[in-house]
Amino acid sequence: MRISRELAARIISGQIDAGAPLRQDHIAEEFGASHVPVREAFRRLEAQGLVESKPRRGVRVSGFSRDEVREVAEMRAALEVLALRHAAPHITKAILDEAERATHASDHAPDVHAWEQANRRFHRTILTPCGMPRLLRTIDDLHTASARFLFSGWRAEWETPTDRDHRAILAALREGDIEAAAATLARHVQSIGREPPGPARPL
Repeated sequence: MRISRELAARIISGQIDAGAPLRQDHIAEEFGASHVPVREAFRRLEAQGLVESKPRRGVRVSGFSRDEVREVAEMRAALEVLALRHAAPHITKAILDEAERATHASDHAPDVHAWEQANRRFHRTILTPCGMPRLLRTIDDLHTASARFLFSGWRAEWETPTDRDHRAILAALREGDIEAAAATLARHVQSIGREPPGPARPL
């Protein structure tokens, strides 16, 4: 798990470029591990869509296309709405207050990496009460893909966005309007797939 987390962080942040090979021997040596946990890390990274394994070519960091960005957005929208509907009956004032703090943190993030962490914290906070661990793991993998798209686009100056959608979702949840919260969440996440090529829009 430690190996896959570290390699994922390097790929997402752009430290390892798309198409770069991942050498099992080198990684095993770096982490002081046998080949078994390295192979397990590769399988985990492949499940997250971060690497691809091909016969005679080994394991390489995967690239991504605009179609893949749209696919991830559509999947996130569908699965996050499903999770929110199951979570809604269990969302307390304390949970909403924690989500509000995450939104405040994202509004004041000093850089794109801090923003992404606060953004992911918001989504996790309102979705975790669904109590569906497999669904949450899948959503987390999709957030990892979204983070990679985001970091690939924000290479220059960082200007912290104000997230009105997050505040609208919270307002709807506080009022008990689950349909409005779900509709806003779906629109919010799907918007990444409608953006033209260029700097990624944060989600």
